[in-house]
Order: sequence, then structure tokens, then C-alpha cells
Amino acid sequence: MATIGITGGTGFVGQHLSRLLVSKGYQVIIFTRGQAKAAQGNIAYAHLDATKQECDTDALGKLDAIVNLAGAGIADERWSDKRKKEIVESRVNFTDFLVAQMKLFAPNCKTFISTSATGYYGGDRGDARPFTETSIPSSDFLGNTCQQWEDAAHKTEPTVRTVILRFGIVLGKESGAFPVLSRPLSFGIKPILGSGTQMVSWIEVDDLARMIVFALEQKELTGIYNAVAPTPVTHRTLMNTIGKVKGGIHLPVPAPAFALKIILGEMSIEVLQSCTVSAQKIQDAGFTFNYPDIVSATKAILGKG
Repeated sequence: MATIGITGGTGFVGQHLSRLLVSKGYQVIIFTRGQAKAAQGNIAYAHLDATKQECDTDALGKLDAIVNLAGAGIADERWSDKRKKEIVESRVNFTDFLVAQMKLFAPNCKTFISTSATGYYGGDRGDARPFTETSIPSSDFLGNTCQQWEDAAHKTEPTVRTVILRFGIVLGKESGAFPVLSRPLSFGIKPILGSGTQMVSWIEVDDLARMIVFALEQKELTGIYNAVAPTPVTHRTLMNTIGKVKGGIHLPVPAPAFALKIILGEMSIEVLQSCTVSAQKIQDAGFTFNYPDIVSATKAILGKG
């Protein structure tokens, strides 16, 4: 069976992906900035630190494909100038370094799955049409970052089959947006951010891992695909669904836009803006969602299915 490399493999999505790959019989090499750990079953570890221009080139030479999930968390910290620089460099500079190393030391690596984000599109533009892969990018910080990130990934072409997945909001119980949103519900509080009418384009984490494997295995796939579920919802619907599935009584508590702007600064734009993104292209390619709607996804995450 093929050997798949994963950068960012110890993160939220990476852990789900590595478990799925191993369950399907793949060998996995997770590239990390720290000291490489001992192999665990079908998972081995290798060192890669783009900031220091260091890479385990022997590990690269073993790869049939690589999945690039590396990147500093968008919502982990307030967007200071320093943090914005980290967000860009951990994606663009990292991908540039990785692609350069692949060209030199990974002659058998024929598939590259890289990531981007629906932040590429910015906010909905008032014409009631969802964003598709051909929509023009936003000129804001995340739009520019995603363009540079994708441009770096495209440098593998034409010798390596390249697929870029634009991630929506990834929902799962361990990390990401879901535990942050659901935690106050345990105390009877249901926060509604801004107007609550902003559209959220989301994807359940196991469906995302399955989509990445689908892109690895379907050799005819190439180019850009939105990694979102086919049914975006309003923020209010998302919160109401989580509350209903969890059970109990929850008091809606509005978090006004002006307060979020004071607390979060520029990052509040991503919380408050509406972004409606189409999943039609990946569905047309043959991918089927286990959790196509927010109710089934929430039940799965909370173990209520």
C-alpha cells in the first residue's frame, strides 16, 4: 500500500485523517517541527521545520503522496501584525519550502493535496448565489493569504497531480469551532454572534478526512474544490441545532457586532460575515457526504446519532 505524508498531521484534521488512512491500510509519515517520535504501528514521524529550512529528506523519498495541512490557527489569537505575519508565513512560506523539497527529494510523490480556506471568497456579495471554485477572490487579508497559499501549492504542477481543498468551518468534538460554540450551552446560555443571520459554510471533520482520501484515490481529480457540506446554515440555526441536540433549556444571549469588534479586532470580520459556499463540484466528482446536513452532523459529533 502507498505511503502518505502529512504536514500538520498532529492537529485536529490531521489526527482524523491519519486514523482513516491507517484503517485503509496506508503507511503514514507525519512531518512535525519537533523531534521525530518513534513509529507507532503504520504511523512514522519525520522532522520538517520550514523556518529553519530543515527537512528529513529520506522520509520525503518514501512518499507516494503528501497532504499539506500545516498552518497557524486563524482564530487562535487576536490578529496583531505579528500574528498576521505568522498566519501568512506558516502557510505560504511553509508551502513554498515544502514544494521545493518535494522537487528535489520526493521523486515518487505523484499526488499533492494542499489546503486553502473559504476565506478566499470573503463575504457574500448580495446576489444570492453561493461561491463556486471560479468565484473571484476577496481583496481582504484572508483572501490575499489564500491566493498566495494556493499559488505556492500550484508550483508542483505539471509533474505532480495537485488538488487544493478550500476548507469551510470544520466541526468536530475535539477542537475547532464546535466546542467553543457548544460549551456555553452546558451552562444554559446560547450565544448568538452578531445578527445570527450570517451564513456558515461548514463541514464535519470525518467527512473532511474522507474527502481528502477521496482526492488522494481519485486519480482524475485535479485543481480546486470547496470542502464544505452541501447545506450551509445561518449562525442562529447552527446554535439552535446544537442546543436542541444537546437538550435542556438555553437562554439566547446576543453578542452584538460592536462588542465582538472591540474584543476580537479585525478577526471579528470572519465571525460576523456571511459566506455561502457551494459543494456541487466535489459532489459532481462523485463524493458523497455521510453528514450532509447540520442535524446529522451535530448528532454524530455529540454521540446522539
